[in-house]
Amino acid sequence: MKKISAILLFMLISRGFFSQDLEFTQFYSNPLYLNPAFAGSHGCPRFAMNYRNQWPSLTGTYVSYAAAYDQFFSSIHGGFGVVLVNDVQAKTINTFTGSLVYSYHLQLNKKWHMYFGAKATWQEKSLAWEKLTFNDQIDPKKGFVKQTKDVPRGGSHGFFDATAGFIISSKTFNFGVAGNHLNTPYESMIIGPQTDDNKLPIRITAHTNANIVLGKYSKYNGATSIMPSIIYSYQNGFSQLNIGTYVKYGNMQFGTWFRNRDALILTVGINTGTFKVGYSYDVTVSRLNNGISGGSHEVSLGFNLNCKPKPKKFRTISCPSF
Repeated sequence: MKKISAILLFMLISRGFFSQDLEFTQFYSNPLYLNPAFAGSHGCPRFAMNYRNQWPSLTGTYVSYAAAYDQFFSSIHGGFGVVLVNDVQAKTINTFTGSLVYSYHLQLNKKWHMYFGAKATWQEKSLAWEKLTFNDQIDPKKGFVKQTKDVPRGGSHGFFDATAGFIISSKTFNFGVAGNHLNTPYESMIIGPQTDDNKLPIRITAHTNANIVLGKYSKYNGATSIMPSIIYSYQNGFSQLNIGTYVKYGNMQFGTWFRNRDALILTVGINTGTFKVGYSYDVTVSRLNNGISGGSHEVSLGFNLNCKPKPKKFRTISCPSF
C-alpha cells in the first residue's frame, strides 16, 4: 500500500490533478484555520494545537499538525493571530504553511457584531522523490527490485497564499464565509510551464451554528446546551457537507457529525474555560471502509489565558469548543 500510495500521489502532482485541502475534523478547535475572521474572538490570548492521523491502517498514512495563537488588541480594533500547519501525505509529500492573521471587529448594534478577517500565508511544498516507485522497477517474481529509468524531478516549491472571510454573530448564533487561495497560486513541484491545471483552486467554506440553552445555569455545572452546526465547502467541482451537533453539560462536551459520503464523526472533550482537550474518531463510511482505512484519529489541546485589563465592550463569538 505504501508503494501504491506513492505512485498515485506523484500522478496527482505531475499531471495537475485536483487534490483536496487538509481539513481537521474538530472544526472549531482551531478557529483561525476555519476562518481568519475568528482572530481575537476570545478576547484574551488563546493557544490551540491539533494532531490528526488519517487512515492509520494504511502504510502510506496522512499525518497533520497545527498550532495557533490569537488575541484581541483594542489598539488595532480587532484581533491578531499566527497559524502554523504541517501536513505529511504518505510519507512522500510534505506541506508546511505559516500564516499571519488579522480580523477587524465591528459592532453593528446591541445584538449583532461583524468580523472581517484576512490571512497571509507562505506555503512550502516538498517531494521526497527517493520514496516514489515506478512500474519499471517491478520484477514479476521478486517485486520492486529493479532500478527505475525515470529521471528525478521536483523538490520543493514555496508560494504566497491569500485568504479572507467574515462572520456575523449574535449572542446565540453566528454565520460566516471564508475564501481560501484567492490568488490561485501555482503549486506544482515539478518544473515546467505554469498552467491553469497547476494552480491551487479557490475553496469557499460557509459555516453556521447556534447555541440553544436547555437547562438552567448553576455555579457548578453551568448551563446545559446543544449547538447544532453546519459546514459546507466547495473547491473546483468538489463539495463537502458536514452536519452535526454538540451537547455541553458542565465541563463535558460531546459531538456527533456526518460528512457526506465519507465519515461518521464522534467527538468528546473537556473544557474548563482555561484548558480544553478533545478527541474525535472518524468512522469511514465510504467505499474505503473502516476495516481497510482504520478510520481517523484527532486530538486537540487549547489554552485560554487571562488578560488585564480585559477588552471593554467585547463580546465573544458563541461557537463550539471542538
